[in-house]
Amino acid sequence: MSILRSLPAAVFVILALSAPARAADPISRTPFLGAIVLDAGSGEVLFEDHADVPGYPASIVKLMDLLLVFDELDAGRLHLSDTVTVSREAERMGGSQVYLAKDEAFPVEDLLYALMIQSANDAAVAIAEHIAGSKDAFTTRMNEKAVALGLTGTTFHSVHGLPPGKGQLPDVSTARDLARLGIEACKRPDVFAYTSTKERGFRNDTFIMRSHNGLLRTLDGCDGLKTGYFRLAGFSVVATAERDGTRLVAAVIGCKEKKVRDAEAARLMNEAFARLRRPAPAE
Repeated sequence: MSILRSLPAAVFVILALSAPARAADPISRTPFLGAIVLDAGSGEVLFEDHADVPGYPASIVKLMDLLLVFDELDAGRLHLSDTVTVSREAERMGGSQVYLAKDEAFPVEDLLYALMIQSANDAAVAIAEHIAGSKDAFTTRMNEKAVALGLTGTTFHSVHGLPPGKGQLPDVSTARDLARLGIEACKRPDVFAYTSTKERGFRNDTFIMRSHNGLLRTLDGCDGLKTGYFRLAGFSVVATAERDGTRLVAAVIGCKEKKVRDAEAARLMNEAFARLRRPAPAE
């Protein structure tokens, strides 16, 4: 038996992700690669299982896009009504999109809805270029923000989370880091307008966007946050829900099946809420 084949799965994933300039390797597991549930108020860990194993966040990286947009809004350098003009590079983005065309112009707010509901990669590029001048400059800001937040297992290589092309590296994060990123998003109440919307029209309602987050329809109290998927990454989600004044954030990453991802996230959240409601035993 080779040394690599004898390694535990988590160690193999770490080695695979640390290989320089290497194409992405498949990392999904059953039921998941890693998971964690946090109390959003206190940061207390209510459940964790391989929460520090690195995986590919895919479109969950757009949560960092959202945080940086809100940083700009808070600083007064950006306004929701500001107009964003679409570049050729944004137009050419594949994957999930709202089919932006070069020289079209949209308010920041419209593109934020596209970013979070449709998980639009073209909207992610348009926003990044508008704020930082280029995708690379915006990615640098994403990594600086990750360092500032103490997300030590996270490195961004894109603004959208698509699988890496030839000579590129995948975005990397962990369940723990993504849940902490989710908590940071939850500190901005205005984000829920974007993360909780199930359906919305775009381009004068000629295109109907529908959220990829099925938990918005099935998990009690759920109002976000973001899903992610590409084939080698598996299915991942950062979910949040509030019940009786308590908000929890869960991250479940690297599932082989979408239905398993959603079921595991819902189960872990429901069990955590149930434990919190359980009265303390009498002395």
